[in-house]
Amino acid sequence: MVQIVIDGQETEVEVGTTILEAAKKVGVKIPTLCHHPDQAVKANCRICVVEIEGQKLLQPSCSFPVWEGMVVRTNTPKVQRVRSNVLELILAHHAQECLFCSRNGNCELQEVTQDMHFTREVRYTNETRHGKDESSPSVVRDTNKCILCGRCSYVCDKIQSVGALCKEGRGFSTKLSSAYGKDLADSTCTNCGQCIQACPVGALTIHDDTEHVYEAMEAGKHVIAQVAPAVRITIAEALGENPGTVNKGRLVTAMKRVGFDKVFDTDFSADLTIMEEGHELLNRLQNGGTLPMVTSCCPAWIKFCETSFPEELPHLSTCKSPQQMFGALLKTWYPERSGVYPKDIYSVSIMPCTAKKFECVRPEMNSSGYQDVDKVITVQELANMICAAGINFADLPETEFDSPFGLGTGAGEIFGATGGVMEAALRTVYEVVTGEELEDVDFNAVRGFEGIKEASVDLKGIEVKVAIAHGLGNARKLMNAVKAGEADYHFIEVMACPGGCIGGGGNPIKNWKKMEKRLEGVYAEDKKLPIRKSHENPYIQKIYNDFLGEPLGEQSHKLLHTTYIDRSDIFKS
Repeated sequence: MVQIVIDGQETEVEVGTTILEAAKKVGVKIPTLCHHPDQAVKANCRICVVEIEGQKLLQPSCSFPVWEGMVVRTNTPKVQRVRSNVLELILAHHAQECLFCSRNGNCELQEVTQDMHFTREVRYTNETRHGKDESSPSVVRDTNKCILCGRCSYVCDKIQSVGALCKEGRGFSTKLSSAYGKDLADSTCTNCGQCIQACPVGALTIHDDTEHVYEAMEAGKHVIAQVAPAVRITIAEALGENPGTVNKGRLVTAMKRVGFDKVFDTDFSADLTIMEEGHELLNRLQNGGTLPMVTSCCPAWIKFCETSFPEELPHLSTCKSPQQMFGALLKTWYPERSGVYPKDIYSVSIMPCTAKKFECVRPEMNSSGYQDVDKVITVQELANMICAAGINFADLPETEFDSPFGLGTGAGEIFGATGGVMEAALRTVYEVVTGEELEDVDFNAVRGFEGIKEASVDLKGIEVKVAIAHGLGNARKLMNAVKAGEADYHFIEVMACPGGCIGGGGNPIKNWKKMEKRLEGVYAEDKKLPIRKSHENPYIQKIYNDFLGEPLGEQSHKLLHTTYIDRSDIFKS
């Protein structure tokens, strides 16, 4: 421990603590832009400079470690002058579109400008660098707003191991670009949206599709929404309530008032996914199929595997994601029972995930004879629709999800968290294999935020080894082991986003304290539900009896399973 003084306040901190961390301890707020609590120190922006007694030059507080007896001043005239000059240079290269920027009111550059009471005119000619890339169905990249903090490229490269974004050029011409200046749609980008979560400004944003939904409503389409498990965990947060607040009833009411004709629960097709995926795993175990089998619910993970590990595609489950299974049923089974023609149905998914926007336009996703899901909108987009409609979410009465897709189980609910798909599958697989009731449905070994988790489950003499990875960097480690023949697992779950779907790119901007609250919300909802195993859902049983036949049967295989594409040529071109 060392004794230091910050702005006249004495404090004791550990050796190796940065000035920025020490300042927080005594309640001093130092402005930052390139700094991110989940990333390594970069010290790019220099907005956090401070004055240290005995030092001629100002030092960046985010990277400068303390020492015994250090005296720091964070608010001298010299510090204020230098910070203002740094901010002025940043603003001179930043598009002045704050009023109609999607990050207006939730922008770190805006917050720093306000906190510093920067009111003077920028002395330099405002020149933005480059254009806007809207080629991706998931992410919009506006380099005119980029402040070159490096947070997006860090998460893309160091955490996700995708490397789709990098700095290019020198001096004034420096910009964040994808390799060789390609559009994002033609790059290795997996559409996960973690760059959006990391960006402090509006340089990386969600590709907004709400206008298409409004147009469908205005055209008189039968507009149906399905709501993903993680959405109910984060929508209240997006509307200003505490992280982890869950209220499905208010969410359904809000969506009906926005204009959706029917609001269904994707938990239903999460249960359906478990039925198909669980039986697929059993089939592979019993009949010598490719092992380990790897989950296929996450479209960012699927594209990552197609791009970086195409030779390992046989390991992927052939099951579609819950979103796409739901979409296929909405345009086949549902029209037969509702009397609404498939061509008149406009299917909208409400998702925590930006990659779902890419998934719904994949050419394989039309087994119904139509595009199974017409549009995907994220939690952020839905929150904007609710606000634009003048709805006070906190005061809404509660409404149930619509039938027949209104009943989901706790197994479907936990799909939103890393380890949830694995746990849901094990609840069903155990009872199918053993013929016995599972007394304790909580598989705690697969829960939590550890990057890679391992567990072993005894299915009455059959040992099933499983692994769970969240974040594509961790997925890469697991797949390298599979490729090298060093992974003796039977079943692997992969979620592209850190934390799983509750950390998806379409959610409110996250930090790990919020993530912990979101995770608590997931498991609290699971415990509340009367049915916690997918195979016990009576609507699931009914749809197999009336329409699908049996898991892995001809009809279910046609509608609920898919194929994959080798995308490795992106590296050659």
